[in-house]
Amino acid sequence: MTIDLRSDTVTRPTAAMKEAMHTAALGDDVFGDDPSINALQDRVAALFGMEAGLFFPSGTMANQVAIQTYVGLGDEVICDQLAHVYKYEGGGIAAHSGASVRLLQGQRGIFTAAEVALNINTDDPHFPATRLVCLENTMNRGGGACWPDQAIREIYERTRTLQLGMHLDGARLWNAMVKTGTPASFYGSHFDSISLCFSKGLGCPVGSVLIGSADRIRKAHRIRKRFGGGMRQAGSLAAACTYALDHHLSRLAEDHLHAAQIGNILEQHSAIKQVLPVETNIVLFETHTAEKAAQLLQLLKAQDIHASHTGGAWVRFTFHLDVDAEKVGRLTQVLPGILNSL
Repeated sequence: MTIDLRSDTVTRPTAAMKEAMHTAALGDDVFGDDPSINALQDRVAALFGMEAGLFFPSGTMANQVAIQTYVGLGDEVICDQLAHVYKYEGGGIAAHSGASVRLLQGQRGIFTAAEVALNINTDDPHFPATRLVCLENTMNRGGGACWPDQAIREIYERTRTLQLGMHLDGARLWNAMVKTGTPASFYGSHFDSISLCFSKGLGCPVGSVLIGSADRIRKAHRIRKRFGGGMRQAGSLAAACTYALDHHLSRLAEDHLHAAQIGNILEQHSAIKQVLPVETNIVLFETHTAEKAAQLLQLLKAQDIHASHTGGAWVRFTFHLDVDAEKVGRLTQVLPGILNSL
């Protein structure tokens, strides 16, 4: 029995999702006439109370295109030092947009409006012009942490005063919504753009949607073409996303429960130095040394259990729809013995 905890991107489409993909109505999305793509874009935008949406093959492309709608050469983006748009998107902000990045040191990737205000450049030609604030929810490198609504509200109010843009990397926003109960409309009214990923917890093979105003999405459409992100008969991919919205959204709570179960085991064992608070489907924990982390990964692999090394002594377990209760039960049984071997 393989238990793959490396990421929630390793999920496989279910039989029912494959059937939905197989029977999807298709057109040419570059010409704008793929009905399945159009329906998904409209549905996601409407869900969040935004004007328009645009389908992308990846969350990284959606984020980088979104950022380019705000910034130009020499401008600056504010985000946390742990943000995916900075750490894991290949230097895209610099490479694609020619912009610099002002990094904040938040708590588990979550910062405050006061910290934003302190890092906005004055109108001085010596400094890059601050244009955009990026948040990530949930915060991957923060152990799946959810942004508090009040923190978002305060940053939003500060950006309105200073005429800055607000983009949300919502790669796991579905998890945050299920965990906190915060409605989609809240996010739609507090960000200028949001990228939403379907190939993580929702289990689709491919797909993200960027939402925002009609003008911003029109601009993003042009940039997406330049990136090579235009696809033709991509409606089968959109059909998977639509199926996931209908059938896989509420079940994210199961992943959160499984993560909490395993997090509790790790917290109680002396081989583990610390476990970040488990809020959603990610368990991020630290062993006592980098060597112990490497040893743990090898011991897990010997049991056909696969996890991610996130640097130094840190290891990540990520729960998803392909890690069911039976697999969690097995992990619960074997994990204490593996930890005893460290």
